[in-house]
Amino acid sequence: MSSEQKNVTDPSVDQRVDSAVQPEAEDIPPESLREQYEHLVDEVRKHRTAYYQNDAPLVSDAEYDALYRRLEDLEALHPEIVSNDSPTQEVGGEASAAFAPVTHLARMYSLDDLFSIDELRAWYAKTSASIANIAPGAAEKGVRWLVEVKIDGLAVNLLYRDGKLVRAATRGDGTTGEDVTHNVMTIKDIPQQLAGSGWPSEVEVRGEIFMPSADFRTFNEQRVRDGLAPFANPRNSAAGSLRQKDPAETAKRPLSMFVHGIGAHTGLDAESQHATYDLLASWGLPTSPYTKIVDSLEGEDGSGKGGNGGILGFIEENGNQRHDLVHEIDGIVIKVDSFALQRALGHTSRVPRWSAAYKYPPEEVHTRLLDIRVNVGRTGRVTPYAVMDPVLVAGSTVSMATLHNQDVVKAKAVLIGDTVVLRKAGDVIPEIVGPVLPLREGKKQVEGTGPVGEDELREFVMPTECPSCGTTLAPAKEGDVDLRCPNARSCPAQLTGRIEHAASRGAFDIEALGEEAALWLTNGPGPDPAENNQHVRPEGPGVISADAELFDLADHREKNLKDPFDPDDMSAFQARLRDVMVWREKRKKDPETGKPVPSGEWELKPYFWTQGTAKKPSEPTANTRRLFQELHKAKTQPLWRVLVALSIRHVGPTAARSLATAFGSLQALQALATEGSAGHAETEATAADERRAAAQQRLADVDGVGPIIAEAVIDWFASAWHREIVARWHAAGVVMEDEQDEQTPRTLEGLTIVVTGSLETYSRDSAKEAIIIRGGKASGSVSKKTDYLVAGENAGSKLDKAESLKVTVLDEEGFRRLLAEGPPDSEGPDETDADAASDSDTETTEETA
Repeated sequence: MSSEQKNVTDPSVDQRVDSAVQPEAEDIPPESLREQYEHLVDEVRKHRTAYYQNDAPLVSDAEYDALYRRLEDLEALHPEIVSNDSPTQEVGGEASAAFAPVTHLARMYSLDDLFSIDELRAWYAKTSASIANIAPGAAEKGVRWLVEVKIDGLAVNLLYRDGKLVRAATRGDGTTGEDVTHNVMTIKDIPQQLAGSGWPSEVEVRGEIFMPSADFRTFNEQRVRDGLAPFANPRNSAAGSLRQKDPAETAKRPLSMFVHGIGAHTGLDAESQHATYDLLASWGLPTSPYTKIVDSLEGEDGSGKGGNGGILGFIEENGNQRHDLVHEIDGIVIKVDSFALQRALGHTSRVPRWSAAYKYPPEEVHTRLLDIRVNVGRTGRVTPYAVMDPVLVAGSTVSMATLHNQDVVKAKAVLIGDTVVLRKAGDVIPEIVGPVLPLREGKKQVEGTGPVGEDELREFVMPTECPSCGTTLAPAKEGDVDLRCPNARSCPAQLTGRIEHAASRGAFDIEALGEEAALWLTNGPGPDPAENNQHVRPEGPGVISADAELFDLADHREKNLKDPFDPDDMSAFQARLRDVMVWREKRKKDPETGKPVPSGEWELKPYFWTQGTAKKPSEPTANTRRLFQELHKAKTQPLWRVLVALSIRHVGPTAARSLATAFGSLQALQALATEGSAGHAETEATAADERRAAAQQRLADVDGVGPIIAEAVIDWFASAWHREIVARWHAAGVVMEDEQDEQTPRTLEGLTIVVTGSLETYSRDSAKEAIIIRGGKASGSVSKKTDYLVAGENAGSKLDKAESLKVTVLDEEGFRRLLAEGPPDSEGPDETDADAASDSDTETTEETA
């Protein structure tokens, strides 16, 4: 029997499909146990950064969980190789640098995940045995357990002083989070003044911010109608909404919150978790209705069902109704209810011993695969995705799912017209498992393109031309699975992505130039959505046709945006935005509710300009004027931000900082790169090859760069249109060199330094800059290559790691002395670590064209 004829329940098919979408053991370099381990640590850390800092996970929850469990298993089998900076020893991810860092008064811990009932039984038995050992009296009386649904949201910490909300922060790494106070204050569920009485003079309240399921569906539907990509899931939507720089933007998003615990406090009269919930509710804080107190794992009759169904009964009950709840959930949290027992059980370095989270297995449903289409990303990568009959799965209606690449489509053995098995990996990301093969009987396989009939099937054929620009597709290099559009310069889809990237927080940081503005700067409105299944399809040339034109939109001087608009003080290029029109759906009043609802009719509206009237002529919107001004201010951003904005493949903030420090100006970097690039009129090719090798080596020798990034830099500058971007931006006034401070000594040359905790006179970014400009490397994690750890208040786990590795620890005064004088003569970087700069710092999550 051929593999295509096997039933989807055949284990060999499941194994083949899983291997196409999940990293398997064979993907880890086999050279040595240590190399296998370090590779896996790097992979898990990369995905943690993408999830916790960037709100842009690269894999599904299930795939991440599988990677994390493999790391735990390897460490359990070989404890001698466990590194102190392994992700298994940490909580969450570091806070993003986009918001000011906040140190929590008490640490916010993560939870151990339990992926089966057997694992839950083992955890329950172990915890019960610990209680019997440390508190036999309590065990004899019977232990009470609090069970509650696990909200799929963003963990936050609210600080109230004298009943007033004074600060809100994300969890971050458990010790330090991001200050999101102003944004949190726009969420109506969260009281800025506590009600009632009896609250401590100071108290931290922990909880989850989420987007209700019904509001998420409405919000996403509007994004699709507006021609924007929908959010993948409510968790990403909530995290992205909370991290808006403008609180007014956050206020527009339908966010809610449930609180589920207390951190530091100045005296609290509560003896248990459930009593605390009652207390929090009396203060006007929103608490979850989905909680219960139970006496055991099995329940009163040992069946897991009935009046007090125990932990298992609660899991079953909420598993059956989990898609009918107000919000998405990704499991059930189990806690020992007594605070006294919680204190006695304590914590590991990462998780409490008195609590864990049970994760539900993915729900699977059947639906019909209507078509397989492709999407072009910023780097030119062409990704197939499935279009299906809409079906309810894991609480939301799904009609699309990514298929990653053509090899995955083949591995899943699906045909257009198949009935397929669909699930949400980790209850979040839609994923096609495979076809329901018995339902193929009686259908005939056809060729061609377009829709198939009810009794027809068609094999997916990867397009040979880019759907955005028509260019012939090809792998970037021999052996690559992904096909890419090589027309990087003028492919509209890639141009849109690069313009959005240039404006992102890690580059020029232009708040007014987001996803939607970038789309309509680089594309025309396309056909009437009423003729395109009620979807906007951008098509045609936009105002910007090349990256080099971006700063043609900038104001020529600083302006006060409160001043009246002066049409004479505007460039001809800026004036072109007046003609940018986009499709907007007309609204009509619902006769039953009286609320405005979509009408199915569309009209063209100006995007960057206001709609003129007889009394008031059209003029730039407030956001458009802000865009002109923010572009003007972006001209003076530091060199490393300019490098990130150029979309050089693999060059993210870390590598960009290293290059900026090493070369000081873009002209110096370009001179070296072009010296090493092909294109010189050489009588012998050997001379060009030698020059390129020398230039590449010099770049690779820069701390934090390495050969892969060095090659990418040289390749980027080899393109004339790339050099044109640099020239045009420079001509527009973009500063392409950092001011050289001759007075600043290079006291930290070759040293690797980590800063943790709160410092009085330095923010995280200013401490990092102080290290870099003195020749040091500012790292985010402690390892054997760390020379110094600078520990402020609430230093947390990094301090423990540094002490275990015998890394020199400095307080703030010691840090200032090190900056001024450098290390004592007897100290300095270990010469054996001189090759620390390598491609381990390559920022593959920021891969660009």
